[in-house]
Amino acid sequence: MSGQAPVRIDAWLWAARFFKTRALAKHAVERGRVTLGGVACRPAHEVRVGHALRIVRGEEIFEVEVTGLAHKRGSVAVAQSLYREREASIKAREAAREQRRAERAGYQPPPKRPDKRARRLIRALGDIDST
Repeated sequence: MSGQAPVRIDAWLWAARFFKTRALAKHAVERGRVTLGGVACRPAHEVRVGHALRIVRGEEIFEVEVTGLAHKRGSVAVAQSLYREREASIKAREAAREQRRAERAGYQPPPKRPDKRARRLIRALGDIDST
């Protein structure tokens, strides 16, 4: 962990373990999935302590405040000390996770692969939809 020298946003996201690789972090910043104070930025933008970030990763949305800076990726404990997530963000992510879990609760995968007859029926149903 460094002192107060600013760090590139893509490097910080990688060091804080929001993304597995720095290339994925750079790609997310370029596509606008990471905003600094509500404004999209470039991967080379400098992050300082106190900045507010909104990070969209898949279906999860993190709203964090930068509390520390790091140029290198460290342990999970070090990574978690680099930011503080807002309570509202944590609650919203938990609610979204529960919603997705409830939506999947009704789905039951088939117990085995369909046999030859069932595959033919599936194919026949597909032909009906294409007309």
